[in-house]
Order: sequence, then structure tokens, then C-alpha cells
Amino acid sequence: MSDEFRRKEAAAPVGEAPIEPVAEEAACARGADKGPVSEQAPAPDYYAQLLRLKAEFENYRKRVDREKPEWYKLGAAGVLAKLLPLFDLLRHAHEDIKAGHAADTPLAQGMDAIFREYEKLFREEGVTPMDPLGKPFDPHYHEALGFVNRPGIAEGAVADVLQAGFLLGDKVLRTAKVRLQKNDPDLTEVAI
Repeated sequence: MSDEFRRKEAAAPVGEAPIEPVAEEAACARGADKGPVSEQAPAPDYYAQLLRLKAEFENYRKRVDREKPEWYKLGAAGVLAKLLPLFDLLRHAHEDIKAGHAADTPLAQGMDAIFREYEKLFREEGVTPMDPLGKPFDPHYHEALGFVNRPGIAEGAVADVLQAGFLLGDKVLRTAKVRLQKNDPDLTEVAI
């Protein structure tokens, strides 16, 4: 407290309440009467905060560097997945052309060139077709669209491939649409 405030308080009559200091006097009194150093609020540790912030930023930078290739793969996977329906249409057209025309026509040769480019692109990007025929059904890789009865195939295995599936590395880019084997002599083809 300031000396002036103490004098006013001491001068107040015994029965009356002491006079309250105005805001300026209270601020001066608080500033002047700090007391011993141990009672002060601890000083902020700016160096420790700086070190923590630096470490957090370094961890963030490392995480981004680790995740960046995954972001590129996800972007490539989106584009490749959009190319697959076009690939399917061209494959069907190519099969029809080979069935109706000789393989040495310019149209058939052009289609062969297109498929060589697709295969090259897929190979460069790590896309591989699945070969599920005759293998056990796996819902992670196959989408069942019906049942058929084919001789020589185990019950529950893939008997027909309706649409090819593709892998990007070891992850599924598109599941294969398949029909499963069901050993039933009366069954020829059943859709789900």
C-alpha cells in the first residue's frame, strides 16, 4: 500500500469505515508492495515453450513427408479407377472385332496398340488384374452376383468372372464381379 493510503486510513475516526483508495492509488499500492521474490507468479518459461513448439513442428514435417507418397497413390488410384470402365468397354469392343474380323485388319491392329498402351500404363502404376476363376470366394476381392453349376469347380469357388477386378499394389482397386459354384444339378444360372 502507498504511504498516502496508510495515512488516510490511520486518520479515519474509530467508528467509521476506512476510506477506500481510488483505482490509481490501488494500482500504485499493488505495484509498490510486491513483497518478496518467492511470492511472485513464476516467470513463463519461453525457452521450454520454444523447444516444444520446435519439436512439434519437426514431428509434423516428418509425418507429412511420410504421408506424401500415400496422397500421390490415392490420387493415382482415383484416376486409374475412372479409367477401368473405359478399359472394359474397349476390351469388349476388341473381343467383338476379333470375333467378326480377321486379326490383321487395321481396326484390330489399332485395338491391339491401345491395349498394349493400357498394359504399359497399368504395369508402370502397379495395377494388376485379378485371376479369381476357380479360387475360393473372398468378399474382400470378389463381389458375388449369382450362382452357377459348372463341372470341375469346388462348391463356393468362383465359377464365372463377369467383370475383371484389379489390384493397385496389394490393395483392391476394383473388386471382381463373379458368380459362385453351387453343386445343384437343377441349377444352371441364378442371379443374387
